[in-house]
Amino acid sequence: MEQNMDQEQMDYKKLYEAEREKTEVLVSKIEESEKEIEELNFKLDRIKGSFAWKLAIPLRKGLHFYEKTRDRLTRYGSIPGIMRKVRSKLQERKNMKRHGTASFPSPEEAKAQRETVFPRMIKFSILTPLYNTPEKFLTELLDCVQAQTYQNWELCLADGSDSEHVYVGEICKRYAEKDPRIKYQVLEHNEGISGNTNECLKMATGEYIALLDHDDILHPAVLFEYAKVINEKNADYIYCDEITFEGDSIDHMIVLHFKPDFAIDNLRGNNYICHFSAFSRHLLDETGVFRSQYDGSQDHDMILRLTGKAKLVYHVPKALYYWRSHKASVAQDINAKTYAVDAAKRAVHDHIMDVYGMDVKVESTRAFPTIFRIRYPLLERPLISIVIPNKDHMEDLSRCVESIVNKSTYENYEIVIVENNSETKEIFDYYKALEHNPKIRIVKYEGEFNYAKINNFGVSFTNGKYVLLLNNDMKVITRDWMEELLMYAQRPDVAAVGGKLYYADNTIQHAGIVIGLGAHRAAGHTHYKDDKMHLGYMGRLCYAQDVTAVTGACLLVSRAQYDEVGGLDEEFRVAFNDVDFCLKLRHAGYLNVFTPFAELYHYESKTRGMEEGEKQKRFQQEVDMFRRKWKADLDAGDPYFNPNFSLDYSDYTIK
Repeated sequence: MEQNMDQEQMDYKKLYEAEREKTEVLVSKIEESEKEIEELNFKLDRIKGSFAWKLAIPLRKGLHFYEKTRDRLTRYGSIPGIMRKVRSKLQERKNMKRHGTASFPSPEEAKAQRETVFPRMIKFSILTPLYNTPEKFLTELLDCVQAQTYQNWELCLADGSDSEHVYVGEICKRYAEKDPRIKYQVLEHNEGISGNTNECLKMATGEYIALLDHDDILHPAVLFEYAKVINEKNADYIYCDEITFEGDSIDHMIVLHFKPDFAIDNLRGNNYICHFSAFSRHLLDETGVFRSQYDGSQDHDMILRLTGKAKLVYHVPKALYYWRSHKASVAQDINAKTYAVDAAKRAVHDHIMDVYGMDVKVESTRAFPTIFRIRYPLLERPLISIVIPNKDHMEDLSRCVESIVNKSTYENYEIVIVENNSETKEIFDYYKALEHNPKIRIVKYEGEFNYAKINNFGVSFTNGKYVLLLNNDMKVITRDWMEELLMYAQRPDVAAVGGKLYYADNTIQHAGIVIGLGAHRAAGHTHYKDDKMHLGYMGRLCYAQDVTAVTGACLLVSRAQYDEVGGLDEEFRVAFNDVDFCLKLRHAGYLNVFTPFAELYHYESKTRGMEEGEKQKRFQQEVDMFRRKWKADLDAGDPYFNPNFSLDYSDYTIK
């Protein structure tokens, strides 16, 4: 017995020494790399400071212009392709104008809205904390509230301005004398955004609370639209789309932010709801008032808490809020309020801790300081079964398998290759070479090609808690790709998780799927063929988000959920089986998530063209079948793709 224990101790010591040596080697390599980086930075700084470098500025600008033009030609195919894109953008600029003053109700429409009597004539309490508000901004704010076509509102103003801005109180009192719906209170001390807003709340008597910043403008029909939604849908939290403008007119638009319907992962990664929120007073009674420890991002904290309690969060897909961009506003420069970034990170971290009990890391991304990458800790490291269908294609398969084996930092996985009627000697020789790896098995499927059936067959041989469907023409880029997928799939509210896939030329093949998108109005990929480094619409390529579907070319899901919805529908032999699968998961009550932090190459041909003959006939049959099966969902529209976007384009072009 003692001899066995001594032997075990010896074994542990050997293992410990081996790991310690590996660590020392890695530390040494890191130190060498850091020295090399330092040396290269020194050389680069010396080059940039040289006279020759400065002299070559015009040449470099010309080269950059050439490279951009070349890249655009590649992306759009030709000069006519670029011209089509230019025409599309010019048309989009014209379409933008429809969402400014041109969208205001006509005198007849305004009269009809004022005279509308709803079953519930909700009273809105609009809360606006004031602090040294510029005179022009203040009068425009007061005027836009008084211009509301829905009349049952009150405006609660708490003024923390200093003694040098006494005009703020004078203007407010003048308006309040003429309109008793305007309530004004001067504060003895400025208590910060949260404290001042809470003082506004003490004045409020409405059934619904709405939040309005002191330098922004409301669309005249926003309260009418919200009252309508409350009556028709019984929504207890409502938000709308918004426009950022600068200068003297809301028609001087910088950004049109058309938002998805409620998407909790989007909200954690980015406060996309932002303006203009209105919510039931009962929700606030449940969640508590604004918390000063989140000042600067007190709205993000509040929105996370309120939507978590709401029975129905409703999105009005109309631009009804105008966010003014000026020197002191976050709309123009987040550096005007750097404390807001830290507050937002704390709000997201604390919210996730409350919901899941998980101590996540929240990091700013390259898109914007308040667009976040969230790193969930792995609660366990379960077996992941990677299922790869294959017929011949030795080069593709070997590249795929070798990238998994050589690059993946996640070690608890198995690979099940589903052999389907291969004919070449080289592929069988390769299979034989794989036999030495205990993590890899080859199973034989002898029927005709049916992608759904092949994957279901492969899954039946798996032992993992999670199934990872993977095409044979993939290549791993990010070493922790499986961890990035699993950190979302492990959550009880999430099912399918997909990564960001690129073509060989570093353009995007997959960044989430929208139903109804594309010529066939069945389903299509967003940001298709955009450059790898593109930030995406409103930074969407830089944070994990909820989507209707992800591609089966790289899809992680728990085995229990896979079985729960019956796996892939084998009626969809080639196309749409992955989208159909994701829709089944969504109808089962789960979220599907796209994360840009699990990156792979997908060597699918971009130039294979339209399928012809029998293949084209089969594809059309599957389009028709998909559209019949999911007619209600298609008619309702993809909840994560705003109806103001054209379904003809993947780049969020305004229709």
